[in-house]
Amino acid sequence: MKNEVTNIMVCGIGGQGVMTAADILANTALDMGYDVKKTEVAGMAQRGGVVTSHVRFGNRVLSPSIAPGEADLILAFEPAEALRWSEHLRPSGKVMVNSYAQLPPVVSIGLFDYPDNPFEQLLEKGLDAHQFDAGHAAIDLGDRRLINSIMLGAIADHLPFPAETLEQHLLARFAQKGQSVVDMNKEAFSIGRTAFA
Repeated sequence: MKNEVTNIMVCGIGGQGVMTAADILANTALDMGYDVKKTEVAGMAQRGGVVTSHVRFGNRVLSPSIAPGEADLILAFEPAEALRWSEHLRPSGKVMVNSYAQLPPVVSIGLFDYPDNPFEQLLEKGLDAHQFDAGHAAIDLGDRRLINSIMLGAIADHLPFPAETLEQHLLARFAQKGQSVVDMNKEAFSIGRTAFA
């Protein structure tokens, strides 16, 4: 499969770990021998703003940007962001959605309206969309920041390399923070993997 390019769009709100998740995906693919390109866009620089990252890997990748209709996976940490970027999904692609809504500042200050039931709108578009409340699962584990580990678990079995390899890279990222943090991230990854199996 290394002669094909895999396109993953990670999107969400600042502070949810979008950039960290994209880094872990990119580093895993790099260690597996793929050519990797990654780009990041923060719609608003401050915490809470809209954040997206494009991760592309394959035998040879020329551009870091995923064109509309080309994403194999959209990993959405926030449901409205899944809907916002859904035009990037290819017909055979999947959308993995954290159903826990987090309003960006542009909504909370009244510049934009939050869409009614964004996940239902994804289904109405005929997309292969799946959701799980990663936000509450992370809170139950004791740390809202675990959303990114849960969502990485969500796509672990939908990648062209072993889920265990992605998990190893995830846990290595947090190794310096102590065994308790590693254990929490391991459990978070497992929860996401089970929920989206």
